Amino acid sequence: GVGMGMTAPVSITAFPSEDGSFQQKVKVSLRIPSQFQDNPPCPTDESIKIEERQEMTIYSTQFGGYAKEANYVSYAAKLKAALGSDAAYRKDFYFCNGYDPPMKPYGRRNEVWFVKE
Repeated sequence: GVGMGMTAPVSITAFPSEDGSFQQKVKVSLRIPSQFQDNPPCPTDESIKIEERQEMTIYSTQFGGYAKEANYVSYAAKLKAALGSDAAYRKDFYFCNGYDPPMKPYGRRNEVWFVKE
């Protein structure tokens, strides 16, 4: 019952398949605005969960445009190639982040994050 507005980034947790595509399992996360973080309102829909994301170090790449699954998969592959085999990061999931509202036509920002182990 509390309107909080849209926050950025909208973060999708991708669980890659062997071929790099998304599995059917994804998780969408929204940041709770600062003024609600100490005491967030309780969701009335039981499919919505409040989680605290622990501090993390990430490897990141950024790209523009309207991001689709294929873009995130492609940039995740480019980030993986850029990191090579020496970088230690989680391979079982990664984050796909979008920072802009759907109606913003230019200057869009998207990122892929790998979580450092």
